[in-house]
Amino acid sequence: MPFSDLFKAKKAPHSRAGASPDGIDVAEKVAIVEDIELSGAFGFWNTDSAGNLAYLSGWIVDAIGEQFADLALQPLQHVFMPVDGETDGRSLGLKLGTRKSFSGLAVQNERSENRLVLRLSGRPLYDKSGAFQGFRGTAIDVTEEFLAEEEASRLAKYDSLTGLANRHRMEQRINSTLHAFRSAERAAALLMLDLDKFKQVNDTLGHAAGDQLLQQVADRLRGAVAGRGEIGRLGGDEFQILIPDIDDRGELGEIAKRIIQILSQPYSVEEGRCVIGCSLGIAVAPYDGVEREELTRAADLALYASKNGGRGQFRFYAGDLEHEANLRKRMEDDLAEAIEAGHFTLEYQPVVSLADDRVVALEAQYCWADEDRGRVEPDTFLPVAEGSRLIVPIGEWGVRKACEDAVQWPDALVVSLQVSPVQFEASGFVDMVEDALEKTGLDPARLELRLPESVLLGDGSKVDTALSRLFKLGVRLTLDQFGTGLSSLSYLRRAPLNALRIGENFFEPIMGNDLGDIELVRAVVALAGAMGMQTIASGVHAMPLREELKRLGVDQVCGFVYSEALTAEQVSEEIADGEWSIAPSDAGTQRATRRTVFRKIGLIHEDHYYDVTLRNLSRSGAMIQGLEDVPAGTMFVLDFGQGQLAVCTVKRSMDDTQGVEFEQELVDDGAGGLCTRHRVSPYELATAGAPLQALPPGKYALATGAGAGSTFPQFKLSSNAPTQQAA
Repeated sequence: MPFSDLFKAKKAPHSRAGASPDGIDVAEKVAIVEDIELSGAFGFWNTDSAGNLAYLSGWIVDAIGEQFADLALQPLQHVFMPVDGETDGRSLGLKLGTRKSFSGLAVQNERSENRLVLRLSGRPLYDKSGAFQGFRGTAIDVTEEFLAEEEASRLAKYDSLTGLANRHRMEQRINSTLHAFRSAERAAALLMLDLDKFKQVNDTLGHAAGDQLLQQVADRLRGAVAGRGEIGRLGGDEFQILIPDIDDRGELGEIAKRIIQILSQPYSVEEGRCVIGCSLGIAVAPYDGVEREELTRAADLALYASKNGGRGQFRFYAGDLEHEANLRKRMEDDLAEAIEAGHFTLEYQPVVSLADDRVVALEAQYCWADEDRGRVEPDTFLPVAEGSRLIVPIGEWGVRKACEDAVQWPDALVVSLQVSPVQFEASGFVDMVEDALEKTGLDPARLELRLPESVLLGDGSKVDTALSRLFKLGVRLTLDQFGTGLSSLSYLRRAPLNALRIGENFFEPIMGNDLGDIELVRAVVALAGAMGMQTIASGVHAMPLREELKRLGVDQVCGFVYSEALTAEQVSEEIADGEWSIAPSDAGTQRATRRTVFRKIGLIHEDHYYDVTLRNLSRSGAMIQGLEDVPAGTMFVLDFGQGQLAVCTVKRSMDDTQGVEFEQELVDDGAGGLCTRHRVSPYELATAGAPLQALPPGKYALATGAGAGSTFPQFKLSSNAPTQQAA
C-alpha cells in the first residue's frame, strides 16, 4: 500500500476535504512525507490490531532483501529483533503488548544478508470508540552509527593486532567467572604465558616481523585451546588463558605441554624464519585463589618460576614458590662454588646393543655431591645451571672429564654426553670440544654429543656451521629426545646426524598399551632407517618393552632393564675382563626413576596424623621413613601439603622405612617434579565449616573432632621422628 493511500485510510473523519486537521493541504503533506520516505532519512511502519506488519517503507524492504508480500501479516517482532543490550528485559513483542508508546529502540533483521540496524519509535492507535487499531511509527537507519559504536566497543575489549581479548576484558571475564563459579562450586584454571626470545625477533627482524609473529602465536593458541576457554593478550608478548571447569593437573599439564610444543615450532614471516619458545604458569581457582587478584598473582608466580627454571617449561602454583627465588639464588651460588671446588662427578649408564646385549656406549650423567644437600639429582640442579648459564662451565668440565675417562676404555666403547641449547650456542663451543679431544687424545669417533631438537631451531647459519665443524672433526651427533614435534624432516635430511634417540616419554603407558606409544616408535625406527641413522631408546625399564623394541628393530637401548648408572671405577672393573655384555633382567631396580627428596611430609592412618620423612619419590610410589613395625598391606594417606593427598599401600617395610605404591599415579609439575592430579577441594572444606579460601601451604586442615582420640596410634615413631598428632 502506498504511503498516500495509508495516510488517506487513517485520515481523521472530521477533517475537511483537501485539508488536514491542522489546516495544511493533505496532498502537500503526503508529498512531503513521501519525499522524506524516498530519501531514506525516515521510514514508516504500521501494524494491525493483531500486531502483524501492515506497512513498511520500501527502502527498508529493499535493505532487508525480501518482498513486502513475504513480510506482510507477520508479527513485527518476527521481522525485527532488539540488538543486544537494548531492552529492559522485555522482548519487542512484550513491548508491543503493553500498548504503550516507545522510542529509540534499536532493532535488526537477522535474516538479511546486509546487516540493517534501525531505531524504531511507535505509538498505539485507537478509533473513536477506543478500540485498539495497532501501532504506527517511524524508523531511522542507524546501521553505520551502530557498527561504528560496536567496533569501538570491540576495540575497547579486544587487542587490535591479534583479535584476542585485551587485559580489560580478561579482567572482566575472570571476575565474572569466579563470582559465578563460587556459588556453583565449580573450578577454573588460569594460564599465564610469556614468549621466550621474542625480543630477539624484534631486535633482529624488526617490529613488523614481531607483529606478524604475534598474530601467528594467537592463531596457534586458538588451535591449542580449541574453544575450551578465553584467550587474552595482556600486552607485549604476555598472554593469558581462562579455562572453566577444570582442576585436573594431569590434564592441565597436557594442555600446557601442547601449547609449549605448538608455540615452539618455527614461524615464517616476511623477513625470514624465526623460532621462539614459551614459558607458562598455571593456577586453579579456588585451590590457588578465590578472587581475581589472588588467582592472577598465583599464576604470575608460577610463570616466574617456570622462566627461572630454564624456560620452555610450565609450572603449577605452589605455596613455596614465594621462597623459591631465594632458594634458587642460593643454589646458583652453591653451584658456582661447586665448580671451583670440584664437587661434580660423572656416572655412566651402559647403552646396550639389542642384537647381542653387548655394551657399545656409556651415557655420561652429571652428579653433584653437596655438603648440605647430599647427592643432588641432575633433574634438580641442571635447570638452575642452564637458567644461570652455569651450564657452560659445567658442560666444559663434563666434556673434558668424559674424554679423559673414555681414553682408559676399550676402543669399541663410545662415550655420550647431552648438550644443552645454552651450552651449544655459547661462543667457542666447537673449539672447546676440539681442544678436549686434542689434549686427551680421544678418537673423535668415540665421542657422541646428544643434541636436543631445540638446538636445530636456533640461528640457521650458526647451527649449520657448528654442526659442519663437529662433523668434520669426526664426532658422532645424535638427535636427543626425538619426537617432541620440533624438527623439520627436511632439516633432518641435511643435518649430519648419526642417530635418533627416542626419549622415555614414548614409553609411558597409554590407554590400550602398557608399553607406551609403540606405533610412534615404529614410525621413528622406519624414519631413521630411511635416513641411514641408528635408533637408541632410553628409559627402558622392563623386559616386555625391551622385547618389543627389539622386534621393532631398535638398535640400542639403555635403562634399568640392563643397568643403573655406574661410577668410572665400576666401569673399569666391568671392562677388566674384556668384552662387556649384560644380560637383561626384570630383577633389581626396574622401577620408575625416583627423585631423592628428603623432606618432611604428613602421613594419615585412621584418625592419626604422623610427621614422617619422604626419602624419594616416583610417579607410582615413594619411600618414607619415621614409623616402626608397619606391616606390608597397610594403607596410608600421604599429605604432601597444600591439599595434596595421595592414597597408598605399603609394599615393603624394613625397620622404620616403608616403600609405598600410590593408588593413582602422580603427574608432572612441569619442572622435573611431581604433584597429585587432584587436591582437597576448598568447597568441601567450606561445607565442613572452614572459610572459603585458597589452600594454605603446609598440612591439610583436617576437620577437627572427626574421631579425634577415638583410637590409639597403631605405629610407633622412630627415635628421630617428631611427636604424633591426632587427626
